[in-house]
Amino acid sequence: MRAFVIEELTGPDGGAVAEVPEPAGAHPWANGRRLLIDVHAAGVSFPDLLQTRGAYQHGRRPPYVSGGEVAGTVLEAPEDSGLVPGDRVAALTLWGAMAERALAIPQFAVKLPPSLSWAEGAALYLNYATAWFALHRVRLAEGESVLVHGASGGVGTATLQLVRALGGRSIAVVSGDEKEKVAREAGADEVVRSTAGWAARARELTGGRGVDVVVDPVGGDRFTDSLRSLDVGGRLAVVGFAGGSIPTVKVNRLLLRDLSVVGVALAAYAERHPSLAVTLNAELERMAADGSIKPLVGRCLPLERGGEALGLIERRAALGKVVVETRSGGGSDGPALPGTEH
Repeated sequence: MRAFVIEELTGPDGGAVAEVPEPAGAHPWANGRRLLIDVHAAGVSFPDLLQTRGAYQHGRRPPYVSGGEVAGTVLEAPEDSGLVPGDRVAALTLWGAMAERALAIPQFAVKLPPSLSWAEGAALYLNYATAWFALHRVRLAEGESVLVHGASGGVGTATLQLVRALGGRSIAVVSGDEKEKVAREAGADEVVRSTAGWAARARELTGGRGVDVVVDPVGGDRFTDSLRSLDVGGRLAVVGFAGGSIPTVKVNRLLLRDLSVVGVALAAYAERHPSLAVTLNAELERMAADGSIKPLVGRCLPLERGGEALGLIERRAALGKVVVETRSGGGSDGPALPGTEH
């Protein structure tokens, strides 16, 4: 089968399309439960980029097939998974997604409603599961305010949609006009610019009190200002470090204003509390079916341009989700954001 294979850990340029054997056995995270997907589209995210440089904790040694999530049809499924051959699904793979067939993790797979295209399905699981879990970890309550960093990216747009669906009020942090348009399309109630004074502006928008929650997939030098933007008793969800550097926190800042910093690591939590994945999957299926969430696909590229897809993430040029088609027409029915078509 055809796949986009990372041959060396030198970044996006270290990969190319090649013929590889079809997947055997089960995914290493699936406890022997084989879930084989006939892939129509693969989602591309920041962890996929990290893997190409050997910088991800769940990475693989080369050569390996890139891509962390898929949308496609079930070919084989465990009897206890609730899935049967022919089901349309979105699923987490961690690696192996940019191929004609892929092994997925049964506990991190959901059925796709007919209303979502393959491209939208490939943009569903990782971002929305991450965003849902982040809001679950900070115990978001209806009516609370949430400041979202990286608000025009995959996790950011998913978080904005979920905040609205859960009855919260969102403030998006973006760097320019085009990204502001994407954030507003995703449901942002307010938008502030990351260039200067965004923390003060966030406090102004909350009557001087500060926000209840910050969701941060960026990290870097804005972390301290994120703490400053919180109200007393506020919570900051650490999702990732797309900004490059890993910040540190002086714990006296937490003590003085009763703040909480919460890590967001879904896999580890779900392993310890398996019922969480059941609840998460049910919620994602429900909200996808009723239209509460609808992934924003920014670019949809063919398999041969897998390196370019990864490069968009590296340059922080992605608006919405970047998707790779694994076959002709596999994701072309997914709407692209204005100005980001093929």
